[in-house]
Amino acid sequence: MMSRFLRVVPVLVLALIPPAAIAAGETPSGLPLPRFVTTRSTPINVRVGPGTKYDVSWIYKVAGTPVEIIQEFDVWRKIRDVDGSVGWVHQNMLSGNRAGYVLPEANIERVALRRAAGDDAGVSAWLASGFPVKISSCESGWCAVSAADHPPGGAVVTYSGYLPEGDLWGVYRGESFD
Repeated sequence: MMSRFLRVVPVLVLALIPPAAIAAGETPSGLPLPRFVTTRSTPINVRVGPGTKYDVSWIYKVAGTPVEIIQEFDVWRKIRDVDGSVGWVHQNMLSGNRAGYVLPEANIERVALRRAAGDDAGVSAWLASGFPVKISSCESGWCAVSAADHPPGGAVVTYSGYLPEGDLWGVYRGESFD
């Protein structure tokens, strides 16, 4: 009995994987898939299915966390986080604000936050892999971001500048927005 169930699961999982991109008119929200958004408030229950009858997989405890919407069902959004974890949240728990995480190239521990959009611009700060940033706009392969440092016992320091889109999780290659 158990082995028969296990053979059915992969077929069901494959049916839930979204196509690479779905046009805006084909989704309940009227917005294209996939797309990046952020969590709106806290706490946010992430469920194993699209509805409150499904179990909670995990809980977001920080607002503004970047996630990728990969599927829609009525008022529920299937999301993926930076670690690749997938679950469902209600649409009201998400915001159209943009944020991301620094993802430096292999063998590089930190990335230069540039004062202007260009490799030859001066450095505002050095950001480590996984550092969270707010993304205000992207154009021509560069994104305007701000990064807040919270030193223990000290005042919050915010750095603004530009990162190449390839160094960010939370932006698609070639994406432009403001």
